[in-house]
Order: sequence, then C-alpha cells, then structure tokens
Amino acid sequence: MNNILQLKGQFQKRKAPSGFGPVNIQKGKSVSAEHVLKLENQLQDIISFWNKEKTINGALVSVHYRKVVAKSNRIQLLLSDGGKHPNQSVRGSKFSEGYNDKNEWVKKHVFTYFLAIDSLEKSIVLLDKCAATIQNFYNGNISSDDTERINSGIYNDSIMSKSSFLKTLVDCFYVENFRIDCATKTAREQSIVTIYKTGVDTTELLGRLGINMINAKMIDETTLRMEKEEIDILCDKAPYLIAMSVKDFAEIDYDITDSKGNEEQLSIGKPGNEPIVGVIDTQFDKKVYFGDWVEYHRCISDDIELHTEDYFHGTAVTSIIVDGPSFNPNLQDNCGNFRVRHFGVATAGRFSSFAILKQIRDIVRKNRDIKVWNLSLGSAMEIDANFISPEAAELDRIQYEYDVVFIVAGTNKKKNSDVDKIGAPADSLNSLVVNAVDFNGKPASYTRRGPVLSFFYKPDVCYYGGDGPDKIVVCEPLGKAAVTGTSFAAPWITRKMAYLIHVMGLSREVAKALIIDSAAGWDRQDTIKYEKGYGIVPRRIEDILYSREDEIRFIMSGSIDEYEVYTYNIPVPQDMNAHPFFAKATLAYFPQSDRNQGVDYTSTEMDIHFGRIAEQKGKAVIKAIDYNKQAEEGLNTIYEEDARKLYRKWDNVKHISEALKENGRPRKAYQSGMWGLSIKTKERLDPKAGRGLQFGVVVTLREMNGENRIDDFIKMCMMRGWVVSRLDVHTQVDVYVKAEEEITFE
Repeated sequence: MNNILQLKGQFQKRKAPSGFGPVNIQKGKSVSAEHVLKLENQLQDIISFWNKEKTINGALVSVHYRKVVAKSNRIQLLLSDGGKHPNQSVRGSKFSEGYNDKNEWVKKHVFTYFLAIDSLEKSIVLLDKCAATIQNFYNGNISSDDTERINSGIYNDSIMSKSSFLKTLVDCFYVENFRIDCATKTAREQSIVTIYKTGVDTTELLGRLGINMINAKMIDETTLRMEKEEIDILCDKAPYLIAMSVKDFAEIDYDITDSKGNEEQLSIGKPGNEPIVGVIDTQFDKKVYFGDWVEYHRCISDDIELHTEDYFHGTAVTSIIVDGPSFNPNLQDNCGNFRVRHFGVATAGRFSSFAILKQIRDIVRKNRDIKVWNLSLGSAMEIDANFISPEAAELDRIQYEYDVVFIVAGTNKKKNSDVDKIGAPADSLNSLVVNAVDFNGKPASYTRRGPVLSFFYKPDVCYYGGDGPDKIVVCEPLGKAAVTGTSFAAPWITRKMAYLIHVMGLSREVAKALIIDSAAGWDRQDTIKYEKGYGIVPRRIEDILYSREDEIRFIMSGSIDEYEVYTYNIPVPQDMNAHPFFAKATLAYFPQSDRNQGVDYTSTEMDIHFGRIAEQKGKAVIKAIDYNKQAEEGLNTIYEEDARKLYRKWDNVKHISEALKENGRPRKAYQSGMWGLSIKTKERLDPKAGRGLQFGVVVTLREMNGENRIDDFIKMCMMRGWVVSRLDVHTQVDVYVKAEEEITFE
C-alpha cells in the first residue's frame, strides 16, 4: 500500500476577467414589442396593488423566467432599486414548471424581489421606451441579428440610449412574467414559517396584522414558529409575505430495535486523552458499562418526566461511537475508542423540532473543542422541493461559522409508508449525510432518497445499517440489542471523521473529501446516486488513508482569496512522452448559505478543473479530465441547468472521475509536461462572500500498467518546489498521543 501524500506549495491567484462582452439576445431568437408591453402592463397592475397595500412600505415582485437561468441571465437593469443592482433586492427563489418555446415540459426559475414602488415606475418607463423602439425601428420584432448590428454601431438612439435599450431588451427576453405570488391556506397545525425580508422588523410587521409574536418563537429574523390560527390570519391579510412554510415536526423518527436487550457483561478500560465527539440525540443512560467515557448533559426541562425508552436511541448511538467494533467485529475500523459529550435534547415520544433548533447553536457555541458532531434524529416527513428545511439551514449556518462538521443520518422510511424523499435535517448541504445499506451493499429497505433542491447529491455516502435478519449490535440501557436504521450507520462515519480530524490532523474539508472520494472509488454508478450517494465508505480507516501500490493519491488544501486559485506545476510521471494514468479528483468546501434564497441556496460556487497543461493561442490552459469548459473565455454555450447536472454547479462537493478501461491509452504529454489544478469561484449576490473560504482536494492517479511510480512523483514534486509529506497512520498516532499527554510539573 502507498501512503497518501500531502502537497504544500504556493497556489497562484488571478482576478476575475474584467469587462463583459456585447449585450445580445440568444442566437436565432427574437423579442416582440407585444411581449415587452405585456410585461409593462403586468408591472402597472402590480403598482396598483401596492399603492393600496401599505403593510410593507414597498413592493414584492416575483419574476418568472422562461427557464433555469444563470446569474448572468437574471435581470440586469429592470427592478433596479435606488441605483443598486437588482441582485441586491432578491429575497427568494424557487422552481416552477411549464412548457418552453419548444413545447417541452421544463423547470423554470422564479425570483422574488423587494423594492420601492418608484423603482417599479422607473422600470415601466424603460419598458415603454423599449417597446416603442422595437415598434418604430424593427417593425414590432427584433432579432439576434438586429442586436449584433446594434453592437456594431448601427442604432437610432432618439427614444432611449443604446446601452439602456439592449439591457432592457435582454431582460425582457429571459423574463416570462411579472407576478405577485401568494401562499394558500395549507397549515393544519403548528408550523415553522419564513417570511420575506422587507426591511420592517418581523415582530412589528406581524403586529400590524394583529399577530402578537414573542422572541421565544423566533429562530432568526424572518423564521418563526406559528400556530394554525396565526398562519390563517397571515394567509388572509398578507399571503404575499410567506416565503415558505413547513410543519413543526412534532415527532422525531428513529429506529426501533427488533430484539430484546440482554445483560451480557461488557467491559472497557478507563478513558484517557482520546478524541471527544459531540452527540445530539435522545437521553443517555450513565449506568452502561462505558458510562465513564461519556459526559452527559440533559437539555430538556426538568418538568418533563423521563421513561426508560427515552434513553434507548441516544445510548445506542453513542455506544457505537465509543466502542462499536467491540460488539460488531465484522465492522472493525481500527479507529479505536472515542470519548463522547452527549446532549440529550429529545425524548422518545412527540417532540418539537423547533425546541431542538433553538438549542443546537448554543450547544456548539459553548463546546468549541468539539469538531465532529453526530445527529441521528430525523423527520418522518419529506423535504420540500423548493427550499431547505429550517433544521438543515441552521446546521449549515453553524458549520460555516464554527469550523465544525455534522454527520447526519439519512432518515428512515416507516413500514408500509409511501414516503420516498429524505427528511430534515438530511437535506443539510454542509453536513456529511449517511444512508444505510445491508451487508450485501444494497440500499436498505427503509432508506429514503435525494436529491435536495432537485439536483444536490444527498445523501453523500452510505454505510452498513443492517436490514432484515442482519442487524447492527448496539448497547442500550438493558444491554446488547440488535437494531437497524440510518441512525446506526451514521455513527460509524462519525468515528472515521473524528479519526481523520483529531488523530491525523486533517482539516474538515480534506477529511470530508477523503471520505467521499474513498466511497466513490473508480466505479461510481450514477443510477443509484440518490440512495447511496457517492458510494459505500470502506470499513477500515487504512482503506481511506492508504492507496494501492499502482496509485498516487495526494491531498491539497487552501483558501479562496481571488476569483481563481491555481497551480500549473504538478509533475505527473511520463513514459515515452505520455502520461500512463487514469485520474480522479474530489473537492469539498463549506459555503455560506441563505435559506431565504430558496433553490439558489449556496452563496459560493467552486468550479474545479484538473488535467494536463496545454498551450492554446499563446496561453496555458487546463485540459480538464471531465471536459469542463464552463469557465473558458469566449465560450457561452453551456446552459445553467446543464452546468448543474454535468458539473455539479453550486454544489459544495465536486467529484470528477475517469472510467477505468482495460486497454487505456496513455495521454500525450504536452509542451511543459505538467498537469494543473484550478478552482474558480462565482458568487450569487455578494462578490466577496467567499473570500477566505477553505477547500480540500483529493487527487488519485492510477498507473495503467500496474507500476508503482510514487517515488518518482515525490522526487519530481520536490524538484518543482513542492513540500511533500507522507501521511503515516502509525506516526500520526504517536504524534497525537504525545500531543495529548498531560504534563505534571513537580
């Protein structure tokens, strides 16, 4: 086996290309004066509505697009508010469905904006002049050929300037309708409701509607728990305020044991300085044999009477993290034992997720020494197609702010249930979400599926959770018990994550990328991605931290300080002027996110390019192994929806891989003989939102002829100025033990 290598060196930085090309409508398309006037009339009706409705001191407008649009295709001039770019007024986004101009049923973007009424009036003036220009000079219909001639200098500016005309025209091309979208009465019980940001304090705003709110009911400035009666008032008086609503999951779903406990004696030594893992779950029974390894905190009211069953789930989950391999020898991972700080936030019965939401941030904030958290609680309800659950959004915010990682169970399907999609909080983007497989590697009968927001890969990975007669053994208050469920698959991955971060000293970004990369292997099957994620994580930690003798596997990490960070200096070994390697790479990062933005949830996109360096038109370029051409200058042929499907655009995990072929042909070595890695960033709203964001990359090269070329690679890297170190498990364990030793002064 070969050690994983860590490459440290200087990444180069590059600012984003300045300036934009000419403003054109899509080739072969046109815009009619009739369409522009239709949009103008819609805005007139919207103004009339908001002149009567004074609740929010402004206007909410939903812009319905013809298709899923890139940031560059959103409106650029219309709906400009007080000189600000329209993007700064976006308050939410979602998908609708409908027919396109080819009569195909497709997804379409909908963005909701908040702006001043006088800004709408200015947009109407622009639309009126645009329609007049099309009618007077282009016979009521302007084509892409016409806009090309305008850009060459042929334009009559007697009605409006060339720049304003073209920008307004392109806005109209992409926009299908302007509307005021309103929620309907759907709530039958207590729900968590999010309202649009309007610049008015939420408590004051709801007070104007006769709804008395107290801070105890608020999760953040726009999300709050409301009773059915309060939701009814909101729907009657201001349905346009509701951005999203979801039932306050009053039942936390977890797995029921299928066998009775037995009191077989188990034993474990006293804890030392083993890494500490955080668990947020039901209660923990300190009387179990490993009780000394667990610091237990009861986080529910003392007024709540606890029963034996309230301790089962939490104790079982924590037992795996502390000592799982002792009673599951077939799942021996060689990670050792872990200490646990256990926070009992729920009981076995019905419980409000709102109450848990209010606690999680406080728990993490007060326990900054814990980097890895296990959360095996989940909802029986399916996630929504157009927004992230409140639970997942809070986990994502916490992970962005506190440099921690959550391992989350993929949620279970109850027997005879028609529920298919995963439930909250398994839709958390920053968390590592774990589904369950049986011991034959097939998705367990109770597993639920992704995706999240129509295209995000969730779950991320899967692991053994038992199914049918094959169970996972845990320790409950009464002794050993046999169980099944995603709740008991997740803790095994928590152990591995804690080992990588605490013992091996890796960042959470690299650790997450390593786990996903090891699960994906070389034979990932996209047909099952929404049940198994990227694949089954290997059992032994050595299978994550070592590679085959014919593989070179290395990790790199850094941060984003400019539009692009890159290196064109990776010396992949050659044989007869060719590179005899298959290649794959995995990128992971933890972006800022905003639930209020709906389907456009993540703020920062990292676009990875990895491959040989070639010269094109006097410039060095990366010939990406996945043929990714999203960021190539002069190319604008990849539609937003295709970029999301093909290149995982806006996803916070990128995995690119070549298929292994028996008769693979070595790649021609270009002029420099070097390979390169580039990460380019895009921001949805704030151009500086991603600055300083950390990333981790895992690269694997497999030699086509089975040769071990790792020593050649190391020597060549060192010649190119790289600092290369081998990640050695045994060495790192010794380093960790010495670092954690308590020093006593005489």
